Amino acid sequence: MQAENTPSGFAALALGPATLANLQQLGYTDMTPIQAASLPIALAGRDLIAQAKTGSGKTAAFGLALLARINPRWFAVQAMVLCPTRELADQVAVEIRRLARALDNIKVVTLCGGIALRGQRASLENGAHIVVGTPGRIMDHLERGYLTLEGLNTLVLDEADRMLDMGFFDDIATVARQCPAERQTLLFSATYPEGIEKLARQFMREPQRVEVKAPQAQNLIAQRFYEVTSSNRLQTVARLLRHFRPVSTLAFCNTKQQCKELVTLLQAEGFYALALYGELEQRERDQVLAQFANRSCSVLVATDVASRGLDINQLEAVINVDITPDPEVHVHRIGRTGRAGASGLALSLTSMNEMGAVGKIDLYQGSPSVWFKLDELTPTGTGALLPPMATLQILGGRKEKIRPGDVLGALTSTEGGPAYTREQIGKIQVTEFCTFVAVARDAAQQACAKLNAGKVKGKSVRARILTVADNV
Repeated sequence: MQAENTPSGFAALALGPATLANLQQLGYTDMTPIQAASLPIALAGRDLIAQAKTGSGKTAAFGLALLARINPRWFAVQAMVLCPTRELADQVAVEIRRLARALDNIKVVTLCGGIALRGQRASLENGAHIVVGTPGRIMDHLERGYLTLEGLNTLVLDEADRMLDMGFFDDIATVARQCPAERQTLLFSATYPEGIEKLARQFMREPQRVEVKAPQAQNLIAQRFYEVTSSNRLQTVARLLRHFRPVSTLAFCNTKQQCKELVTLLQAEGFYALALYGELEQRERDQVLAQFANRSCSVLVATDVASRGLDINQLEAVINVDITPDPEVHVHRIGRTGRAGASGLALSLTSMNEMGAVGKIDLYQGSPSVWFKLDELTPTGTGALLPPMATLQILGGRKEKIRPGDVLGALTSTEGGPAYTREQIGKIQVTEFCTFVAVARDAAQQACAKLNAGKVKGKSVRARILTVADNV
């Protein structure tokens, strides 16, 4: 069915008072269209296929539904969320923990590659209510007997179309067959390829389908196309950055090699640029993503697969270094900017042999591309394009029971050095073994020294400032 794009209050749903109060504290007032369309169905226990674009609020939609069926006093895996990438799994786990704050000690465990199985096994043995992970790693735990699903009542397939694009159909099928037949299955997808119908036939029980059309966010995104050659394509990226001077830019390349070459060029020209592609180790990915999300990296150069699941606030520009042959992917790329009512800039570089792909994009968007000349790109402003923040890495994370408030308290206290204001401190991200904190660039050296000389949670810590060299 086609969903109405009319948000309404969460109070209209069958949710407990504690959950409603928590939603109010988290700033959830009105439901997004996908939440309004899917939550009544999901909370009623029905299987669901929900189609909506990334960034539409779908995590809260399935998160609230699966939490409503959790028995906190029974330490068995009762819900599982399959995601295409580690980054998305991490984001989903964080959001579910936030939504579960009002409930009794809900344990959420993330199972993804790049982290030792041993630690994940220990987390499962300590008791978990909800598992969030990628298909391959979840299969590893199932095969070894570390993960059992007899108590599962809800299976969620998040960004199912991307999992199918990445070749995960057989893995999803293997996992689904080990789930109880009487479970509820919630499938969320931006598109509806044939594989979704195949999954529904095999593993879902009379699913209801809802679809929410994406708002015309492109109206807020100024698209510009530039004709380039293979010899000047990468240098043109530097020209665009000097001309428009965006604080935060996501640049898409079609290959890992192109990512590496562009980052090398940008770093040589003084830009704080980092690369994100599939073969990076987990430690490297965590560092790169933390720096870009907290605005201490000016340019993130990424492939489509590696960037899936990223939800970066205040992204001023997207650059299509290579044109994608898939017009839907193009719209998804540029939709990372111009969010939440802000304007955005989408800059696409195209050679003559890519004009056919541009034609497909024009047809898909229903409007002709607008072209600009390279000689109009002239440097504006003065000085290097430095990001406003710097990232401090603290050795110590969830294993040491560090929380964001502990780090904030250490930096804003008057002990051991100047007290930093909340405005000087940005995003704080706690991972398994380390913590990343954004600090105003001009205060980074002193803040790092203060952390090293003082204590966090009553213990001495080691901190350092991350630089481009840490990710080379």
